[in-house]
Amino acid sequence: MRRNPRDLQRYNASERANHWAVGWLFLGVMLSGLAFFHPALFPLTMFFGGPTWARILHPYIGVGMALLFTLMAWRFWRLNVIEPVDVDWLRNVHKMVDGDDHDMPAQGKYNGGQKLLFWALVVCMVVMVISGIPMWRAWFEFPVGVVRVASLLHAVAGIGMILLIVMHAYAAIWTRGTIRAMFYGTVTRAWAKQHHRNWYRKMTGDES
Repeated sequence: MRRNPRDLQRYNASERANHWAVGWLFLGVMLSGLAFFHPALFPLTMFFGGPTWARILHPYIGVGMALLFTLMAWRFWRLNVIEPVDVDWLRNVHKMVDGDDHDMPAQGKYNGGQKLLFWALVVCMVVMVISGIPMWRAWFEFPVGVVRVASLLHAVAGIGMILLIVMHAYAAIWTRGTIRAMFYGTVTRAWAKQHHRNWYRKMTGDES
């Protein structure tokens, strides 16, 4: 769906479906995981039919999320390779925070902050998958010491991922015009020119 024929396509339907599927599965993993993280959060198990089902479903939802996240990472990793211009953008990020982003270095489809977020999420996902295997006692048997270390790493990576996703959501809301890209697949030319000038130039051929 295009709101304006001149809008630029940022994501196709398949990419958006992949993103939202990972997002919903992450919500399930987060709620079920937090339920066992602290007694005060234990009531969250009610969303899964009780503690038994929450414990059973958590790793399976996690596997589904990891597989779809891997597909999403495969789609976008080339666009997230950090280049010198991204380092320059990160050095000037305070300007954007202050609302003076017109003098920021021109960026491609993703800016330096988005690229850092992408790779941080990849690291967290890898740690969660690797640490989750020893914890899945229904299928695997590891020494108790390994399980304890894995549990700690799993918790740290899980909290890290939650914080990163909160940052991701906040940035999307804060940068007006961003969220529509994941609903409609398009952004306005003005948005693209302001926030991702090099991508805008590539998409339109406009060198201004």
